[in-house]
Amino acid sequence: MAGSIQDRWFKTATDADGKTVRTKTARHGSGLRYRARYFAPDGKRKSKSFADGQKRLAEQWLSSISADVARGQYIDPNAARTTFQEFAEGWLASQSGDPNTKASMTSQLKLHAFPRIGTRPLGSFQPSHIREFVTQLEASGMSGSYARVIFSNVRAILSAAVEDGCLPRNPCNSRTVTLPEMGARRVVPWLPERVFAMRAALVERFQPMVDVGAGCGLRQGEILGLSVEELDFDNATLHVVQQLKLSLSRPVFAPPKGGKLRDVPLPAPVADALKAHMKLFPPVEITLPWMRAGGPPVTKRLLFTGPLGGHVWRTSLNEDHWKPALAKAGVIPTAKSREHAAAREHGMHALRHFYASVLLDAGESIKAVSEYLGHSDPGLTLKVYAHLMPSSRDRARQALGRALRPPQNPTP
Repeated sequence: MAGSIQDRWFKTATDADGKTVRTKTARHGSGLRYRARYFAPDGKRKSKSFADGQKRLAEQWLSSISADVARGQYIDPNAARTTFQEFAEGWLASQSGDPNTKASMTSQLKLHAFPRIGTRPLGSFQPSHIREFVTQLEASGMSGSYARVIFSNVRAILSAAVEDGCLPRNPCNSRTVTLPEMGARRVVPWLPERVFAMRAALVERFQPMVDVGAGCGLRQGEILGLSVEELDFDNATLHVVQQLKLSLSRPVFAPPKGGKLRDVPLPAPVADALKAHMKLFPPVEITLPWMRAGGPPVTKRLLFTGPLGGHVWRTSLNEDHWKPALAKAGVIPTAKSREHAAAREHGMHALRHFYASVLLDAGESIKAVSEYLGHSDPGLTLKVYAHLMPSSRDRARQALGRALRPPQNPTP
């Protein structure tokens, strides 16, 4: 890389005798004297100015820049001065995919990342700044899982900044940076008695939702988006191929979480409950966009619909039916007004926990349970539900007891 140091206080000229002499420029005595100039790898000319008496410093800086280019570690100084918030906002604007994910990420960054690290220039980030950021997230009182989502967003943005040449390495990947603590909360599955009580507490139209959640392990959105076409009564199988979700507050059909299409066993009691439900409340054709608002229209014959024949809104189901049923079943206190207390651990997701606990207690493999639940990999299932495998612990204890028992002396 060619580079040079320009002295802006003097210029060279040729006098009448043909000799080269130095003469003062119009800038002499004012402003920064030395300008170090070089060509960046992209071919653009860059420079940095230094004060009078700092020529040696300018030479050292230019030499360092040349070495970074030679090693492939050049960072544009102007890009390095870009703040985290400036870069993140541009990065968010360029993201495609699920608009819900983009909106959620934008909200999380505005609430929790920008106030803490938004003004820091990208080139100044060190692992210590990320460790402090993690400590602040943990001290804020938010759940460990939510803190990890925010950390993951920050790490993704800084990785993009590295790829764009704004900083040499991602400080989030330092060995001294640890993920936010998850906490020691364990899943406590419902007992069958509570499942039955919840079913009885719901209105008749929505009672089979409990059967599908507890007997097939579907998520709430998958239950709301369940259509006749996914039921295979002859082969006792339920095909999970879609969910009903909101995309920027607009209802849409979409693939299940993570795009994990799956087939799950359809137990006889669940099949009987669904057949009876379809006689009382015939399926209704519902047309909604696919994936996002404005997407191609898709028509499905939904099993669960509202009293007026439309699809079921998640918020209405939770606030007007599920929480009152929780109170009626004695799971949460009865509300003095229409608004019930928060009951995150007792949402419809509790039916999935019940489903997993029953299968694991019966000796089903983690791999099979993971596939039925639509998890991304069995490791996630094991992490969440390993403590619900008492029979596995008993088998291990017995096997080790037999293996470590001293051999019996043969009878003479």
